[in-house]
Amino acid sequence: MNDNLAAAAVSDHPFDLRNDRVAMPAYDRSRLCPAVVHFGVGGFHRAHQAVYFDELAELGFTHWGVIGVGMRRPEMGEVLGAQDNLFTVVQRGAGDSEARVVGSMVEYLLLPDDPDAVRRRLADPEIRLVTLTITADGYTVPDDPGQARDSVFGVLVDALESRRRAHDAPFTVLSCDNLPDSAAAAKEAVMALARRRDPGLADWIAERVTFPGSMVDRITPATTMDDRDEVEREFHVEDRWPVITEPFSQWVVEDAFGNDRPPLDRVGVRFVPDVAPYKLIKSRLLNGTHCALGYVGYLAGHRSTDEAMADPVVADFVARLMREEIAPLLPADVPGMELDAYCATLLERFRNPAIGDQLSRLCRRGSTKMPDYLLPSLHEARRQGRPSTRLIFAVAAWLRYLRGVDLDGEPIEVQDARADELRAAAERGGDDPAPLLDITEVFGDLAEDADCVAELHRYLTALDRDGVRGAAEALASH
Repeated sequence: MNDNLAAAAVSDHPFDLRNDRVAMPAYDRSRLCPAVVHFGVGGFHRAHQAVYFDELAELGFTHWGVIGVGMRRPEMGEVLGAQDNLFTVVQRGAGDSEARVVGSMVEYLLLPDDPDAVRRRLADPEIRLVTLTITADGYTVPDDPGQARDSVFGVLVDALESRRRAHDAPFTVLSCDNLPDSAAAAKEAVMALARRRDPGLADWIAERVTFPGSMVDRITPATTMDDRDEVEREFHVEDRWPVITEPFSQWVVEDAFGNDRPPLDRVGVRFVPDVAPYKLIKSRLLNGTHCALGYVGYLAGHRSTDEAMADPVVADFVARLMREEIAPLLPADVPGMELDAYCATLLERFRNPAIGDQLSRLCRRGSTKMPDYLLPSLHEARRQGRPSTRLIFAVAAWLRYLRGVDLDGEPIEVQDARADELRAAAERGGDDPAPLLDITEVFGDLAEDADCVAELHRYLTALDRDGVRGAAEALASH
């Protein structure tokens, strides 16, 4: 949310439910019983998990209400409090748009303001599921005992300890973050804090608490002030923080619940024995390609995904990257993830002019996202001797982006936890990638691949000399 929208977030006007242009909850919200606590109430959660639980309530499953827990800023709680925890999700396709008010959230708490209130909710045996969208940084356990106790995993451990003492069943912890193995990350964070406190508690958690993995997918750009005003004009709803998203939505969950499983399969969620191949395909094809589209598209002068995909050179690069270099490295027999169809769906989603995502957002946190999503495909392609020219070109575009100046000499704000280190190495190396590749925590052993290093050098030189279009055309002929 931008600062202007945050400043305008609190409204004196009640949330108006008398609107025939917006789908309203058809169920009695007073009958919703909370069973889910969700940490990280941002745009993605409200466009994704909250919608699925809203659809459950529409089917009569009113015992799966959601308590939302915010992580940092108070504005979301102020907005939701003024709107009885209701919010609008606007689904924009290439043609029509649809809006619905989501009513599955029954309460909102801000963790830094009142961690004890969060503990009390989690200790309630009626809470059977905890879900997380806290980003990769949220899985780091603080060293300071006070900070650790009031962190996400600190309050989870406190609540599990209360459940153990009361002989109550524990809740299931379901991470919905886009990490290579978010389930393992959640379990390790919980176990690390439990071991610090009491080995007996750690043993009880290891035996009784399940941490299923999941794969989530729905493109949800950050809401802007213009979005809010447009929703009000189009749908006549005064929502101070609506969510704009795409028609596509996917949720695949490992079927490993320890304390009651919500019937999410009734509303389109796929329960599977092993979520790993789903996460692999999604992370390599969607997230990896998103990284490439961000850097290549930005250096080509574009600022949104739909604008970049309207450029034939960029669109051809993206399509061939996916189909010729990434997809052949992936399992081809995963139900519901047929590779040709999945690639076609992704290209259509990237082109959607109604949901154009900002390329600057795709370019954020490259030192985390590239090693997770794109570089693994490059490393694997090199090991197998498969085509990798477009993968290498995408890396070259990132290295060029890290100089903090685009191809026209305009400044770039590199948003990355390692921005200073990466930019210094990029400036020092220029067209020589070696100083950056020496950062092995990011690039692994790529510096030892002499042919790859030479190709990166060639593409960096071509980008500065010929621009994205000239370099990409030479790439296509190569």
